[in-house]
Amino acid sequence: MSTPQDSIARASAAAEALPVPAEPRFLGLPAGIWPRIFAPLAIGVLVLALWEFAVRWNGIPPYVLPGPLLVGQTLVADWATLSVSLWVTLRITFLALAAAVVVGVALAVLFSQSKWLEMALLPYAIVLQVTPVVAIAPLIIIWADDIDLSLLICAWIVAFFPILSNTILGLSAADHNLVNLFELYGASRWQTLRYLRLPAALPYFLAGLKVSGGLALIGAVVAEFVAGTGGNASGLAYRILEAGYQLKIPRVFAALAMISLSGVAIFLATSLISHLLLRRWHESAIRREN
Repeated sequence: MSTPQDSIARASAAAEALPVPAEPRFLGLPAGIWPRIFAPLAIGVLVLALWEFAVRWNGIPPYVLPGPLLVGQTLVADWATLSVSLWVTLRITFLALAAAVVVGVALAVLFSQSKWLEMALLPYAIVLQVTPVVAIAPLIIIWADDIDLSLLICAWIVAFFPILSNTILGLSAADHNLVNLFELYGASRWQTLRYLRLPAALPYFLAGLKVSGGLALIGAVVAEFVAGTGGNASGLAYRILEAGYQLKIPRVFAALAMISLSGVAIFLATSLISHLLLRRWHESAIRREN
């Protein structure tokens, strides 16, 4: 006579034996992806069309509010100038993000190994996080005496804390039963860190990375605004200030569009990295049939 547990086990085995139907694909992508692409694109096109209609219908001059078509034409016409400034901004952003990853993960690992170190240093990391970068950027620019280094420091300050806090949370979120099992088998602290705590912290770190990517861009742009106000040419923020002083408002909007699209691209890139690293084992990235 079979028990209910045996029946459940046989049903589970039979379900696993059934072939999983392949998801239909269109133009090389799964069919379920296309609504996620077309929905925001449709909203964006609708908003741009209403914007262009409102500008033309009300006769708003370009120095007050340019239409999307004029912004696009300005972006093409001034691409040689704006693209160079975009590269400066993105270079600072990626360097700051890389520094935030290295320092944030290293400190998180140290804090996970020593609670005394965490209690001593974490409050100062919080102070860096809550201090407005626009308030300390002028001081950093004066002290660093190098415009690129000062921009990098400002962007790093903004991007650093999410990686630190998320990685600390992930390292402490390892299953305590597994931690006890590692201790039972005599695993060293390095082995426990490498084979248990770091894999457990990976989803948390990747979530922090997605946040820090956008924050690094924001920090770089804010620091460039401060540097540009002082007359130091740098990235897109300086071009926005320059165009604003000259009342070239279409160029201002073109530079803003480049910053926004860069932020979206950074978020999509970090999301793709997260999906590729987690798709085969973590619950947040595994595709379910239901």
